[in-house]
Amino acid sequence: MADDTETRDETIVPVILSGGTGTRLWPVSRRAYPKQFWPLISARTMLQETAGRASGGDFAPPVVVANEEHRFIVAEQLRESGVIGARIMLEPVGRNSAPAITAAALLVAESDPDQVMWIMAADAAIADPVALQASLAVAAATARAGFIVTFGMTPTGPETGYGYIEQGDPLPGHDGAFRIARFIEKPDAASAARLIAEGRYLWNSGMFVVTARTLLAEIERHAPAVARAVRLAFDERRPDLDFIRLGAAGFGGAPDISIDYAIAEKTDRAAVVPAALGWSDVGSWAAIWEVAVKDAAGNATMGDAVVEDSRGCYVRSEGAVTAVLGLDDVVVVTTTDAVLVTHRGQTQNVKRVVDRLKRDKRPEAEAHRRVYRPWGFYESLIQGDRFQVKRIVVLPGAKLSLQKHFHRAEHWVVVAGSAVVTRDAETHLVRENESLYLPLGCIHRMENPGKIPLTLIEVQSGAYLGEDDIVRYEDTYGRS
Repeated sequence: MADDTETRDETIVPVILSGGTGTRLWPVSRRAYPKQFWPLISARTMLQETAGRASGGDFAPPVVVANEEHRFIVAEQLRESGVIGARIMLEPVGRNSAPAITAAALLVAESDPDQVMWIMAADAAIADPVALQASLAVAAATARAGFIVTFGMTPTGPETGYGYIEQGDPLPGHDGAFRIARFIEKPDAASAARLIAEGRYLWNSGMFVVTARTLLAEIERHAPAVARAVRLAFDERRPDLDFIRLGAAGFGGAPDISIDYAIAEKTDRAAVVPAALGWSDVGSWAAIWEVAVKDAAGNATMGDAVVEDSRGCYVRSEGAVTAVLGLDDVVVVTTTDAVLVTHRGQTQNVKRVVDRLKRDKRPEAEAHRRVYRPWGFYESLIQGDRFQVKRIVVLPGAKLSLQKHFHRAEHWVVVAGSAVVTRDAETHLVRENESLYLPLGCIHRMENPGKIPLTLIEVQSGAYLGEDDIVRYEDTYGRS
């Protein structure tokens, strides 16, 4: 009989959690298009950075857990970055990390319950990939011995935005791995300084390395309600295009609980690998300033930004030129519809601004002017009494749903590419600099038959211009 080590799959399955909203990075990160889909520290998005560091011969294709609203964004960004074979699992509702990870473990266990999973958020930064690979090798070997392993980041200061891990005794037979003495919630400044001075505490990275078998056994043991609900949702799963939809009834009944509270703080199989990876959860604008390239005065900029006679600033523009003069330690972030100005030491409190906007029912709290759809995107240019002007971009080969509106008429003007437009029983080819009128109530559809993006200007007119004034008769992307 062959030894198990001869046939065991040594590849690691990356499990990427992409359900966060990143409200502390408003106004760039918003619920409809959160921080993992933005290029915050390089030309690639955070999701692409995460998938990229977990690719190659040592890794199996990733399992990505995302919410339904972002499914096409996830798929497109993975495609753009060259990720092949990803399995994208859709949460019907957000239930924190424990149910999401349990669902991923069930999927991995179907093919090999002893395969190692590397569980991570989609929106963290790691500056030292060589150190990462060395630490991951230690963690994977320890996980194969039946432990739940986390990476403990070597602190660089008394950070109050992270939880801490107290490092325990060395784990016999696993050089570089240690028992976890205890987990500590995010401390205040004085407590953080004390922990750093004591020298045996590490930042909790939130990354875990564990086999599917061990994870599921510990969930059954310490969080049986999570196990029952997610197993039901997994049994009710169904394919939808390239996605796996979990059952809504089962998943909706799962407790809203993190993996830390569900099992990591309860299990007797917890271990930590101390590591210095240049890790950051990039959870605030101050954290992004920390990892950004800076000039001699400590200023970091991105986009159309100008900084003069200032020190320690972070200035980012997604649109208009943004200038900062004679200021120290400030963050200024400009988008097409909002501007944030704050002291760098206050960036952990940006969520208070978002909460205020939500109470005031401001759309800027949730979405950008540019809204992404599976066929491309649209953005509002002008809105007035009974009219709205939008720019619409349709990807090559893509098409909108066959639809009608009860309260508005539309006029489409093609400015780049060509459109095939269905209008009731007619079909029209609309070329660049040509237009077509769609009266209220007509059944219509647009598609891009060309090889370049189709761009058009849409002028809406009517008594109600909300996005919910739509009746879909047919949709390529399974939307109702």
